[in-house]
Amino acid sequence: MPTFPDEAERNGLAEDCQRCPELADSRTCISWGNGPLSADLVVVGEAPAEGDPEAEHWQGGNLTGMAYTSKRSGRKIRQVLADAGFGHDDSYYTNAVKCHPPGNRDPTDTELANCRPYLVEEVSAVEPAAVVTTGKHATKTVLALDDAAPDSFLDSVLDRRRSDALGVPVVPLLHPSYQEVWLSRLGYDYEGYVDAITDAVAGVSDT
Repeated sequence: MPTFPDEAERNGLAEDCQRCPELADSRTCISWGNGPLSADLVVVGEAPAEGDPEAEHWQGGNLTGMAYTSKRSGRKIRQVLADAGFGHDDSYYTNAVKCHPPGNRDPTDTELANCRPYLVEEVSAVEPAAVVTTGKHATKTVLALDDAAPDSFLDSVLDRRRSDALGVPVVPLLHPSYQEVWLSRLGYDYEGYVDAITDAVAGVSDT
């Protein structure tokens, strides 16, 4: 089982953000980034899910206040990256938007744009070797910093590219919630996918 982050690793950047009124109204709390500020990777998810108050620890970012702490997606992506060689001490987890969208809908372009300065601030503080994006919206918001967009998200998976705005390579991954659906369609089994992540992130300082 992957390590659940310590509350002390929660990197809150504002006490009460109101940039997106609908998200501010729908959230239980802001789901901030968490992990060592010396991490090699910044892992960007899409948005916190509503959460599960019955879970012992992995209740989800909307309830814990920390990104990627759900018993489904949070544990899964942390395990995938640990298997690829990037464990708890190597990875900082955050989201493209920090608040739970009502009805678990996708974040809007405006909401992604409103939250993007927080993401830039996080990457600047961590100074990672690479940024790993999980899912379409996380990839979209990071690439938007360079006025770019993937032609097809699935075609962009594991296609490492450099972000001039962030000064680091970006490696898109599947969102963990849809990992099993798309892995075989992309020609991977789990072990092959993990190996491909290791290869895509390895040597990023030379990119």
